[in-house]
Amino acid sequence: MDMLARREHSERELSRKLASRGYDESVIGETIGALVADGLLSNARFVESFVHSRYQRGQGPLKIRAELRDRGIDDAAIDDCLEAYAEQWRELAGQVREKKFGASLPGDFRERSRQMRFLQQRGFGSEQIRGVLRDDDSL
Repeated sequence: MDMLARREHSERELSRKLASRGYDESVIGETIGALVADGLLSNARFVESFVHSRYQRGQGPLKIRAELRDRGIDDAAIDDCLEAYAEQWRELAGQVREKKFGASLPGDFRERSRQMRFLQQRGFGSEQIRGVLRDDDSL
């Protein structure tokens, strides 16, 4: 309960934490089952909270998807939550690029490549990156 009071956890994440503290597998399974049944532990709530916090940090959908998979969340739940932000990813990529590199678009190939790599590392897809670095004002 103390862990859940701080933030949302996925079922796998909580299981790993309890196992690392030396709890027996059967006790962990029963505890997780009881918490889910009581509505105190929810993967859906965890995904919503996680995506929102990572979005606020300026991370893109590819990086968020990878992190959620590592935490044991199935692709259907990830897709549902990321779809809610579908129209906002390109705008976020533009904001992240502008914060790091300024308002002016890159003038040469080397700088353009540098900015593309930065956005890729933040988890944005190639379509979103191309849209941000395009030389028009359709942000």
